[in-house]
Amino acid sequence: MKVVLKNLTKIFPSRSKKAGEEVVAVNNFNFEIPDGKLIGLLGPSGCGKSTTLYMISGLQKPSSGQIFFGEEDVTELSTENRGIGLVFQNYALYPHMTVKQNILFPLQNLRGKDKMSKEAMLERAYEAARLVQIEELMERKPSELSGGQQQRVAIARALVKMPQVLLLDEPLSNLDARLRLQTREEIRRIQKETKITTIFVTHDQEEAMSISDMIVVMKLGVVQQIGAPQDVYDNPANLFVAKFLGTPPINVFEGCVKEGKLYIGDDCVMDVAGAEDQEVYVGVRPEGFVVDENGPMHCVPTNLEVMGRDVSVVATHAASVNPQVRSIINSDINVRSCMESGEIRYTLKSHKTFVFNKETEERVYFEVK
Repeated sequence: MKVVLKNLTKIFPSRSKKAGEEVVAVNNFNFEIPDGKLIGLLGPSGCGKSTTLYMISGLQKPSSGQIFFGEEDVTELSTENRGIGLVFQNYALYPHMTVKQNILFPLQNLRGKDKMSKEAMLERAYEAARLVQIEELMERKPSELSGGQQQRVAIARALVKMPQVLLLDEPLSNLDARLRLQTREEIRRIQKETKITTIFVTHDQEEAMSISDMIVVMKLGVVQQIGAPQDVYDNPANLFVAKFLGTPPINVFEGCVKEGKLYIGDDCVMDVAGAEDQEVYVGVRPEGFVVDENGPMHCVPTNLEVMGRDVSVVATHAASVNPQVRSIINSDINVRSCMESGEIRYTLKSHKTFVFNKETEERVYFEVK
């Protein structure tokens, strides 16, 4: 099921009755979610991603704009009539019911032409349980399950109605690190098997990038960039997107463009043909540094972290916005001598180096030679 959002806006009134501005939670959101794809809504707390999800589900009404499922305008349609499955962060399972009863519950509430026989409901419930691999837990209560198992029950309950659209609101945030990794892989497997259009809300960029076909990066209710995860990582539209994506995070420096040259502090680090003279921020991905004894960029190394196949060099630079500069270097390269000498020099990879206007923080593009 294709989902189309047109000029979608949500404005909340001020909490103060006397004074205060309205809060624009989502501002003029336009996006077409292709049929059968998994889309990640990504951003920090308060960016509007959950509000967007709740408007798609019908739990919140837009202040303006439209929502289409396929060609049908569902903006005014009630939640129960939209054909959606919704999974919350806290699972929201009924504690007095068994797993089987929790999964059956949505089917038992169907009326009219949608009403099913007991045999058909049981068959559908076990089919959903098999899909999330919990069929052996059907007689247990939620209190007898681990967090990961409870999350699978919540997903099975959402899938049992065979929804047109599956909506997941931070479904992994209550799980420990290992369970998060395992469960996100399960969500991707289930989505590929069912081919249900899925919208996944998270603040964890690694989570979103690992399982999404496309990601939508949001900030203060405004969409910053939409694209395939790798494309957004490789070509951030602005400084916010560049800083939000990537682990370790991107290194940011103060610099300037002069006569087709890019300077970080006093270091002339590369040619940037086509870019106008201006004050800029320079973002360099940790993997964008090449150790080069004749390189134009000078840093003072402070620590060396061995990570197996890679080495992380922690250094300082006078023009760095952050206290530390972190580069990831292949462990085959001997950088210990740099620690002893008190200086490490780099050449920068042009495709891992991004320039942003200092005032607008928008991307400044240049020709790579």
